[in-house]
Amino acid sequence: MNKIGLSDIIETNNMIDHQHLDVRTITMGISLLDCCGEDINKVCGKVYDKVCTKAENLVKTGCDIEAEMGIPIVNKRISVTPVSLLCNAFSPDECIKIAQALDRAAKNCGVNFLGGYSALVHKGYNKGDRALIASIPEALACTDIVCSSVNIGSTKAGINMDAVKEMGETIRKTAELTAERNCIGCAKLVVFCNAVEDNPFMAGAFHGIGEPECVINVGVSGPGVVKVALEKIKGADFGVVAETVKKTAFKITRMGQLVAQEASARLNVPFGIVDLSLAPTPAVGDSVAYILEEMGLESCGAHGTTAALALLNDAVKKGGVMASSYVGGLSGAFIPVSEDAGMIAAVQRGALSLDKLEAMTCVCSVGLDMIVIPGDTPASTISGIIADEAAIGMVNNKTTAVRLIPAIGKNFGDVLDFGGLLGSGPVQKVSTFSSEAFAARGGRIPAPIHSLRN
Repeated sequence: MNKIGLSDIIETNNMIDHQHLDVRTITMGISLLDCCGEDINKVCGKVYDKVCTKAENLVKTGCDIEAEMGIPIVNKRISVTPVSLLCNAFSPDECIKIAQALDRAAKNCGVNFLGGYSALVHKGYNKGDRALIASIPEALACTDIVCSSVNIGSTKAGINMDAVKEMGETIRKTAELTAERNCIGCAKLVVFCNAVEDNPFMAGAFHGIGEPECVINVGVSGPGVVKVALEKIKGADFGVVAETVKKTAFKITRMGQLVAQEASARLNVPFGIVDLSLAPTPAVGDSVAYILEEMGLESCGAHGTTAALALLNDAVKKGGVMASSYVGGLSGAFIPVSEDAGMIAAVQRGALSLDKLEAMTCVCSVGLDMIVIPGDTPASTISGIIADEAAIGMVNNKTTAVRLIPAIGKNFGDVLDFGGLLGSGPVQKVSTFSSEAFAARGGRIPAPIHSLRN
């Protein structure tokens, strides 16, 4: 094993102190499958007790590692088995009681978010799925840190267009119910195609049914570190750019694996994966957009942006898999608008539109993330946006997602401010041409021919 030299230690300290390098989250995944039952009060009690028992030392352990190693660990989080699997015997109102039990348990453990109020309906619904999805708007309105996700498509199954229509309506209603809190409910709701089972990042995290009883996944971030590395090779060709990003991603991933293994050992919980996602924050310098601009673009959104993002995403993944045998989750580059200072600036100067963001999602890790749209956008238009993004994921065999926030009472040019890691989002233009008849068709868009690989 290579020894860690003084120069490596100094470099890592500099990354942490000046380039926003951090472990974005330690996320404990917890299976709730043994909490099933037909009495809602007993189920809620089991859910609360299990989460509190499994995660009682999660925050303390994260803080101890942070203090001892000097590595910032920004968030400690929990993900649980898709809650719809517990809901076949319950009504939407009873599902909300489970969300409230999860909220209480997460607060008791001291985490900042809990994900997994979720349903997987890419090929169709069961009774629990219908009840949970119907409950989402109210559940997100009456809880503080519970996050929800629904998977409506996959490369193998196609796209469930009935679910696409329903999720457009769900997002719209969630915005209305949380309008007095800047529509915050929609910031906790993600619609996926090809959702992964080991994603540690919110709001889309859930503990997949193929996962162990309990697991530790870590999400690492470092857009600022990558940008600084590129500043040192100004004018170099793209082969050098890719190699530089790859080497930087390697270093970031090694740090994440160290933290993950240490947390796993201290908590006596299996280590799952490191998710190397360049997840930005509103902090100046901690931006994926700035990385793309460092490659030579006057502004993120200029012609060439998609190519630059493709290079970045690929190099990050290559560096990550060199550093760890257990890279998973989404791993790549996130492009959430409200959480990225450079993306916000690009939208405000008119360089970056919703259409360009959609094109960029063809080559990045997730999709249309934390995008604020006019408050009067119809549910059918939201469904059309979801369908477009799901089609990109389905055809390209990749994860795509939509996290849209209809800003009730606001229009193009206004700003919706969430504060904290969620930042603020400028309201973007959305096509005013109707998708009503399209969304109303329902049924299922068949899987593409290349899904027949077995």
